[in-house]
Amino acid sequence: MEIRWLTAFLDFPAEQFGAEVTFWRAIAGSTVSPPRGEHREFASLEPFNGDPHLRVQRVDAGPGGIHLDLHVDDPRSATAEAIALGATVVRDHAGPAYMSLASPAGFVFCLVEWQGESVRSRPIRWPGDTISIIDQVCIDIPRELHEREVAFWTRFTGMPTEPTSRPELLRLRRDHALAIGILLQRNGPDDEATVATGHLDLAATAVEDEVARHEDWGARVVEEFPTWTVMSDPVGRRYCITSRNPRTGD
Repeated sequence: MEIRWLTAFLDFPAEQFGAEVTFWRAIAGSTVSPPRGEHREFASLEPFNGDPHLRVQRVDAGPGGIHLDLHVDDPRSATAEAIALGATVVRDHAGPAYMSLASPAGFVFCLVEWQGESVRSRPIRWPGDTISIIDQVCIDIPRELHEREVAFWTRFTGMPTEPTSRPELLRLRRDHALAIGILLQRNGPDDEATVATGHLDLAATAVEDEVARHEDWGARVVEEFPTWTVMSDPVGRRYCITSRNPRTGD
């Protein structure tokens, strides 16, 4: 299986959908595509250049969250590979182009038919010269499931892990043809989560300036570290602004 494109999908409850799309559109510096889907529940955050790598979905039940879409040539064949490595089917959408699965630790992802996406969007230079882009999904993994989850993602994607400056963080070796990278985080001992969840990471040249821009849109600082800041969006969804190269993801 070859991953042709990766998309981060933000899933919002109906009552939060409008406000959340407004916030994330502003943060991404994008426009919003016309809605699509049977219930007009899907849209893309359209960059000013390149193919979309961020999409939004209105969900009817639950708190929402984030999932990954892996764009491949043959979703059915890729599904068989994922199941052999420990994934489970969440929903079969009764067609060749769309399958929902869960990883061994319970992180939801979809296998979708590749539609030719190939052009990475460029980071945006904001007033004040900060450059940033939303370019990474971090999968937050319960400690007891971490080893199995790492094995699944490395084998399924064909991307080996690379160490980072923190022992609890591993990243999959980045394919620079893709607009999204994947980071794997082992949850702390006090985290009571029983399934893996995810959050978005931004790469920015000046974290402090980027934080101020987000605060202007209603986000707030949760916790600060030397090279990244944990943020909460206006409805409490957490994400991180990180000091990385927005052009390469490094």
